[in-house]
Amino acid sequence: MAQFVLPINSRIKKGKTFKAEGATHVKRFNIYRWDPDSGENPRIDTYEVDLDTCGPMVLDAVIKIKDEMDATLSFRRSCREGICGSCAMNIDGTNTLACTKAIDEIKGDVNIYPLPHMKVVKDLIPEMTHFYAQYASIKPWIQTQTPPPPDSERLQSKEERARLDGLYECILCACCSTSCPSYWWNGDRYLGPAILLQAYRWIADSRDEVTGERLDALEDPFKLYRCHTIMNCTRTCPKGLNPAKAIAEIKKLMVIRR
Repeated sequence: MAQFVLPINSRIKKGKTFKAEGATHVKRFNIYRWDPDSGENPRIDTYEVDLDTCGPMVLDAVIKIKDEMDATLSFRRSCREGICGSCAMNIDGTNTLACTKAIDEIKGDVNIYPLPHMKVVKDLIPEMTHFYAQYASIKPWIQTQTPPPPDSERLQSKEERARLDGLYECILCACCSTSCPSYWWNGDRYLGPAILLQAYRWIADSRDEVTGERLDALEDPFKLYRCHTIMNCTRTCPKGLNPAKAIAEIKKLMVIRR
């Protein structure tokens, strides 16, 4: 499969313009387009959307464009409720979810690109295989060494459960990781903020019994320590989470165990 990596601030040629004939309340959407089967370079197509017949979110406009103006436009979407993470894109210069980004929050034209520094499958669809492989590498499930209680689940106190707040809500949209310069340059070995937040979610879980093994797996110059606390991850998270804090907590545990 041919793939194209979107560079930062790339100069991409202007493509087609699709007019909204007869509309009076129009917003222009400039959308990144690239079809690997065409053999052509990427371009930016412009779509004029009639906001009087469109829902309030950017995803509503993108769906309207595909349904009514250009069926060749490719993107991912599923829940439309900020839960699945499928519609993560770079919108107006920020990685976010198209389904939760309101059109009226954006002044002027709406510029839409795929997540930066990810291989592009087509148009707004990033290649997520490597990202998911990194997620699998942290073994994101409860691991135990003792048998379960014979007549109940593995219970937590309210305080133990509260430690997972701000961690379990991650939807793996990759907005944070693809906003991180360290992940841009070292994504082959640095796990990135999304995966490290997920790693800490299991380290912090009182029911998990392999904390030492989990920390051993992260004790690496690249997997963990490429984080330089730039904080892009926390600023861009569409769920309001703080991956940088989770990474700092892992580093603190590394110091304590030495």
